[in-house]
Amino acid sequence: MKMVVSMSKSSSPSLIIPQLIIGLGNPEAKYDKTRHNIGFEALDALAQAWQLSFTENRRFQGLFTEGMARGNKKVYLLKPLTYMNRSGQSVRAVSNWYKLTPTSILVIYDDMDLPVGRIRMRLGGSAGGHNGMKSIISHLGSQDFPRLRIGIGKSHPSKETISHVLGKFAPDEKEVMENVLPLVVGALEISLKEGVEKAMSLYNSRTAIK
Repeated sequence: MKMVVSMSKSSSPSLIIPQLIIGLGNPEAKYDKTRHNIGFEALDALAQAWQLSFTENRRFQGLFTEGMARGNKKVYLLKPLTYMNRSGQSVRAVSNWYKLTPTSILVIYDDMDLPVGRIRMRLGGSAGGHNGMKSIISHLGSQDFPRLRIGIGKSHPSKETISHVLGKFAPDEKEVMENVLPLVVGALEISLKEGVEKAMSLYNSRTAIK
């Protein structure tokens, strides 16, 4: 009798595909378009590309939408309205409601250690001093979730860090950031189709220019 040996699908490494994408920022109008709010701008770019509209969801303490990304991938988008330092409350509310694992949650946020025009994706890691990420790691009880960092550049030696991150981009930086957002959209679309690691290999070396 001929035996057929089949390989289990679980024997191959599974792709990390985001289901919930979060952009970090602060909700008041005075923070709009500041460096610290680039995560919100990235989510707006994703929603526009995928023709989704945000509405306030009190259960989730944030602006929330769900729908299909390009390529017919179901996705949830969240902009926490808890202020940056308590972002984890909003993220945990959504992850608990939909029973999501940390690896299916991707967070987009600003990073001073990256120059303006660069994005960098990782599968996990520490908060790196970012208060929004500290809150999310604390509330999820894990730092093993993918993230996409958007470079905002270091502050001038004569300028305090807080005034730098809460300040607005200079005119020449604005031009660069307009070209960064399409990179973010492209990286997330690849992540949804082929996994975060594939997007890392394609986008971590790319730089937006004026």
